[in-house]
Amino acid sequence: MPDKLASKHCVPCSGSIPALSPGEVDRLLREIDEWALLTEPHRLSRRFTFGDFVSAMGFVNRVAELAEAEGHHPDIVVHYNQVTLDIWTHAISGLSESDFVLAAKVSELLENRHQGHGA
Repeated sequence: MPDKLASKHCVPCSGSIPALSPGEVDRLLREIDEWALLTEPHRLSRRFTFGDFVSAMGFVNRVAELAEAEGHHPDIVVHYNQVTLDIWTHAISGLSESDFVLAAKVSELLENRHQGHGA
C-alpha cells in the first residue's frame, strides 16, 4: 500500500482544512506501518539508522530534495548515524493526507536506495 500513497503528491495546506479524524489516521497508518504515531502534536515519526555520519547526511539530503519537490517539509534531527523525521501539517497542528504521502515517499526513497535501516 505505500506504493499507492507514494504515487500521490502533497497538497499545500493553508490551514483551512480540518486535521484527519482518528479513523482516517488509523487507516492511513496501516499503509505506512514502519512509522509511529506520536501525540502533542499528532505527528508521524520514524528513526533511520545508517552505517556512518556521511550515509546519514546523504539520506538527509535526498529527503530535503524530496520535501522541497513536494512542498511539504519534515522536521529532521541528526544524531551521528541516526536520522529522525517527524512529519505533520503545521498549519492545522495535526495530520493531513499529505503527511502520509510524504512518509510513504520517504520510505520508498530509502527502499530504492538500499542504504540504511529503519529502526
